[in-house]
Amino acid sequence: MRVMVFVKATADSEAGIMPGSDLLEAMGRYNELLVEAGIMKEGDGLKPTSFGKRVAFDGEARTVIDGPFAETKEVVAGYWIWEVADMEEAVAWVKRCPNPMPGPSEIEIRPFYEMSDFAEIMTPEAEAVHGRVADKLAGQG
Repeated sequence: MRVMVFVKATADSEAGIMPGSDLLEAMGRYNELLVEAGIMKEGDGLKPTSFGKRVAFDGEARTVIDGPFAETKEVVAGYWIWEVADMEEAVAWVKRCPNPMPGPSEIEIRPFYEMSDFAEIMTPEAEAVHGRVADKLAGQG
């Protein structure tokens, strides 16, 4: 099962306050454990939303919104992509994580959709185009 693990932003991360060297080292050791266990496929930290943009969609209209974005609790400060047996394994690994922020923080775990989740609505045409995309992505790695 593939999951995305989100490190939620805090007021400190949105202010651009960098972690201390102890936290940076602890997170590096934790990432090493994830890689050695074959769980971590990708992961990184994200700059504050003041560096970002959002694009709002309304029919054919597109509106670009500059950061920063007000609702810190809805913002992601970092992420991992993991391959785990099930949600229980993902939770167990998150519980081993050092607190990613200097103060209170949250980590959210969300499973990815798999193509099999769309089996009831998948047409041969949609299956073909998604297959081509997967093949092209596999060729980039």
